[in-house]
Amino acid sequence: MLRTLIPISFFVFQLGSIIYARFVPTRYFCWAPYDTQTDYTASATVNGKKLTAAEFRRRYRRPARGFDNRSPQHLFDMLEQAEQKRFDLGDRATIVVKYRVNGKEPREWRWPHPDLHGIR
Repeated sequence: MLRTLIPISFFVFQLGSIIYARFVPTRYFCWAPYDTQTDYTASATVNGKKLTAAEFRRRYRRPARGFDNRSPQHLFDMLEQAEQKRFDLGDRATIVVKYRVNGKEPREWRWPHPDLHGIR
């Protein structure tokens, strides 16, 4: 009985994760296919100085211009996490990411988020 219950439970969990992933911007914990193609260009200004492409790569461990086969939320999460680590060091950064998902209309994402100004 237990030999059957464990694989069935695992399958149901994975199926639930795939269905869940269809309705959220990230897909960290399931085997849902990466069917989102994100082309992006990012820029950052730290303490009033605009970062070069090399400085951007060192700071965020991502190229300033690139392509990702996952949801753009993955990129945004990485950039936010990098800045949250540096916030206590006194760095004040502004990040702008211009991106296209699956070749559709261009969009823009900013850090800090406009609705969070004054909270940081």
